[in-house]
Amino acid sequence: MQVPGDGMKHTHGSTRYFLAGAVSSLALAGVLVLSWVGLRASAQEPPASATSAESGSLLEGFRHVEVASVSDAAEQILGRKIYMSHRMQSIFPAKFAGFAVTVLLKKDEGNKDTNALAGMMAAIDGGAKDSVYVMTVEDGADIAGMGGLMGTTMYSRGYVGAVVDGGVRDIAQLRRIGFPVYALGPVPSTSVGHYKFAGANIPMLCDGVQVQPGDIVAADADGVVVVPRAKAEEILALAQQMDFKEHSMYPIIEKFHSLQEAVRRFGRI
Repeated sequence: MQVPGDGMKHTHGSTRYFLAGAVSSLALAGVLVLSWVGLRASAQEPPASATSAESGSLLEGFRHVEVASVSDAAEQILGRKIYMSHRMQSIFPAKFAGFAVTVLLKKDEGNKDTNALAGMMAAIDGGAKDSVYVMTVEDGADIAGMGGLMGTTMYSRGYVGAVVDGGVRDIAQLRRIGFPVYALGPVPSTSVGHYKFAGANIPMLCDGVQVQPGDIVAADADGVVVVPRAKAEEILALAQQMDFKEHSMYPIIEKFHSLQEAVRRFGRI
């Protein structure tokens, strides 16, 4: 015989067990969801340190390979030239490689706008370590696109160099701090009042070569190349092979006094 109230106790007990089970199930589901989200995020977004390490290793590779080999490798892989013309000259012997920060200036003769070049200054101040400042000054062979103030700022921020399709000034200061600049030549003029800022970190042409923000810009005594970031690893690997072959050929040439013998052995010319 059931005692009055026993059914109610049983019902309350069942309810407690049900609620406890439900809470446990929800907690387990939450843990599984969070674990899945965490794994998914890890797969899609590699740690910043790993990405930074990979980028640093890539730049080190380009800093130890000859620009001529990079140019040859890119022509084989891309089927087009990536080098700037003989007009692009360094203000002192230099070798560097870094990621492109692009800036474009367009003619605006006689402008009185005090903020006409504000975007250019903001782009410089926004550049990270290992950047290369790449500037195009429209019809700017006789206009200094950059000088000592800009170069000193870049140097203090860890830029590795600058490439200017235009002129450069304040050479003494740039040499004093050891900041390498490739440009069309020295000129004492200013862009203030003659040019306006037309964009930063945009795709553009610099001395006839396409440059995308983040591309690798490498330079040495042979000139300047712009390596598309998406093909950088492939181009570097081939350039390193070419470098190894060429450097191995020098002692063969010296020993046998024959270019043909070296080419026969290494297939590089």
